[in-house]
Amino acid sequence: MKKILIIEDDPATLRGLEETFSEEHYQVTTSMSGQMGFDKAMEENYDLIILDLMLPDKNGIDICKDLRNKGINTPVLMLTGKKEEVDKIIGLEIGADDYVTKPFSVREVVARVKALLRRPQEIRPEIEDYSFNDVYLDFKKQEAKKGNQYLEFSVMEFKLMKYFVQREGEVIDRNQLLDEVWGYENYPSTRTVDNFILNLRKKIEDDHSDPKHILTIHRAGYKFVK
Repeated sequence: MKKILIIEDDPATLRGLEETFSEEHYQVTTSMSGQMGFDKAMEENYDLIILDLMLPDKNGIDICKDLRNKGINTPVLMLTGKKEEVDKIIGLEIGADDYVTKPFSVREVVARVKALLRRPQEIRPEIEDYSFNDVYLDFKKQEAKKGNQYLEFSVMEFKLMKYFVQREGEVIDRNQLLDEVWGYENYPSTRTVDNFILNLRKKIEDDHSDPKHILTIHRAGYKFVK
């Protein structure tokens, strides 16, 4: 279980983030004090730190700077209520890995955290084309065929299929698909994922009601098998 430290002095914001990340199955530690948060970051290893810019007794910039000076390279997501670009630039220059400006969407914060936790990512082999059963996909030309019949695929459907085939045999949950295929800039609902999966099954499966390639893994997500 990934461990996250949240240093935020606003009770409502802190409570919302803590509840959200706990529901996402992270182990969450919190602090409303900058100095106490810094001490916790020094005492224990965390996978990621969510750090508010403006804090009592020790601000986020000083915390981040001191952590880096102490050799703590834990990814830091900075939260800032200030609109000035200089604050964002300073936040990144002193060692923060990303920032979110308040007010923010909790879902966007979750997506950014997951993106930071994936670094460095495993490099997946680039796939230009792929075939399984009687389906042929040309990702470079954006062409798809089943037998001798061409299939109409949207750009997102090609992206989704490419993501699946690069991870053949892996169980992938809906939030992972939302993060890595759609991205947090265009974050839809998990229902959107289900609709795309249904449409893909209708196109590539012999019987979409009894799929053999894009499988539903109960309470876990989806898995592609060749």
